[in-house]
Amino acid sequence: MSVQLAVVLPTYNERSNIASMIERLDAALAGVAWEAIFVDDNSPDGTSDEAREVSQRDPRVRVIQRIGRRGLASAAIEGMLSTAAPVVAVMDADHQHDPNLLPEMLKAVESGDYDVAIASRFAEGASTEAWGRPDRVKASGIANSLARKLTGVELSDPMSGYFMLRTETLRADAHRLSGVGFKILLDIMATVDTALRVKEFPMHFAARATGESKLDRTVVFEFLVGLYDRWLGRIIPTRFALFGTIGAIGVVVHMAVLGTFLQIFGGPPVRGQLVTAFELGQTCAAMVAMTFNFVLNNALTYSDKRLTGFVPLLKGWCKFALTCSVGLTANIGVAAILVRFGVHEYPSAITGIIVGSVWNFALSSRFVWGRY
Repeated sequence: MSVQLAVVLPTYNERSNIASMIERLDAALAGVAWEAIFVDDNSPDGTSDEAREVSQRDPRVRVIQRIGRRGLASAAIEGMLSTAAPVVAVMDADHQHDPNLLPEMLKAVESGDYDVAIASRFAEGASTEAWGRPDRVKASGIANSLARKLTGVELSDPMSGYFMLRTETLRADAHRLSGVGFKILLDIMATVDTALRVKEFPMHFAARATGESKLDRTVVFEFLVGLYDRWLGRIIPTRFALFGTIGAIGVVVHMAVLGTFLQIFGGPPVRGQLVTAFELGQTCAAMVAMTFNFVLNNALTYSDKRLTGFVPLLKGWCKFALTCSVGLTANIGVAAILVRFGVHEYPSAITGIIVGSVWNFALSSRFVWGRY
């Protein structure tokens, strides 16, 4: 029997959820020819190995182990594109999403009356009480409201991570999806040119069983990044825009440090003085700003390749400092020359920053966080 439905489950550190999720899928989808595709971002807890072990006993289970890349949206896209099933669903493997909704969602899509079936946390009859996170409920409500206003997608829960659609619908526009952030449904709904017929199913959203949330402290940031990538990412590449934005914030940090240094140690240069107060201040400010930029870029710009742990972070900082050394030299040198020719300190500092930033982005993208 050919496969009717593929269930894609992006995972990270969810080894203990794999077997129990397959049991729940088997019970919910009795009489349906289905397969489960776990897309794992190289979890250190051995999630991929567990999925492969289950697959030895149940050939309906497959796993895609991704090396060197992370992200919920991109994982969902890869999983959906890897199946031959005519209908595909995306859901979490942490048991917050109820598999018992799948048969009715499948009927809706296979009927031809609907293109997309969505399990909604906010439709009439839905509940989030078992979630036990009123703060996240409130944040999700705000994000949904913002998503509706910015995209025109009129759904009760456009940020839902549990949905189903025809695979051909996904394939037709997969090349246009950004794959950035974590809300693939919003990306699909905002990308497809034709209006999709949607049926929402009220969902009782449960508490996480075990495992690690794929939405970390940068959840709001990634949501905004996804919207930016959807609308402006083809004009100014998203990663470059993020790097530049953090660099702009770094300029504020740089100028604050420089201003403080000049207030404490500043004064007119003395003839014959080898190193002026400005040159020392510019050096200190550049080092502080460089460290600031590394920390934020690691957490935000390169969140899919984020370095974690003391040793990797230290090595990453050293590589970042090394690749930025030429840019730092150009930064300090250009600024110092301009000052010696009578240009005011602050415009000179900004000019030095601009000269060094191009080098910083090019090499750090390659040597600190991998090929870009």
